[in-house]
Amino acid sequence: MFRFRTVAAVLPLAVALPACSLRMQPAEKPRPGVAVYPVPAPKPPRIYRLEHLDTLVQVPGRVLRIYPAARPVYERLPSPEWVASKPASAAEEESFLDFAAQEKRRLAQAGPRVVRTGRTLRLRPTAGPEVRLTNNPVEDERNIAYEYLANLPEIKQWLVSVHLYEGGYYLLVDQRTGHRTQLMAPPVIAPDGQHFVCGNSDVLARFEPSGLQLWTMDGGKPHLLWERQTEWGCTQPRWLDNKTILFEQDFFDKGDVDTRVVRLKVVP
Repeated sequence: MFRFRTVAAVLPLAVALPACSLRMQPAEKPRPGVAVYPVPAPKPPRIYRLEHLDTLVQVPGRVLRIYPAARPVYERLPSPEWVASKPASAAEEESFLDFAAQEKRRLAQAGPRVVRTGRTLRLRPTAGPEVRLTNNPVEDERNIAYEYLANLPEIKQWLVSVHLYEGGYYLLVDQRTGHRTQLMAPPVIAPDGQHFVCGNSDVLARFEPSGLQLWTMDGGKPHLLWERQTEWGCTQPRWLDNKTILFEQDFFDKGDVDTRVVRLKVVP
């Protein structure tokens, strides 16, 4: 009986000793001479912090969101050969201006319905009169030149680049009727052939409008669904699927042009 009481009296003290010893341990301190600095949060590039680049007003009351996209994904997507990248140097730009030699190679593969006679580009639709587009090489604002670019069998159109004294635009010529449709940029056709987009970027020189167009093929004829001119540029759009495009978004900021790859759902 006495031994039980002794154990019972000592037990609470034994249980309390570990807790007491933990409380008595000194606080951990850094080693002398070793500075500890907080790690700063990652800071995104400036263009990603400009919120007005993240939306596109399609119609009153509706805003399309623009999201950052991965460049490796963008670079794996196909791009039409007629959507040429901007020249990277003066020498490259000069070679681009020699479009007569480039057009001659394209005409050799265009077939008998597309020919050039002197200054005149002649397009022969199946159910309409011949379309004649004649160059005017004067050295003033009346200067104009037509360059045949491509046959677009998916939408049954011919694509023509129109060079002006400053800037230019693009023409679709219907292969059946000869109907002409003016575009701000060369078309990039969706995989199902139901829509195409035209994206242009001239945020530096501003000779041409920057922005985006969405077209649909309505009864075999191009129909403009919407068009937006923007302060930022849309370079080389590419279709991710039949509703979504990826493109390089150019923006003039602090005296230079910055670029990021973005994603935009253009078809509801």
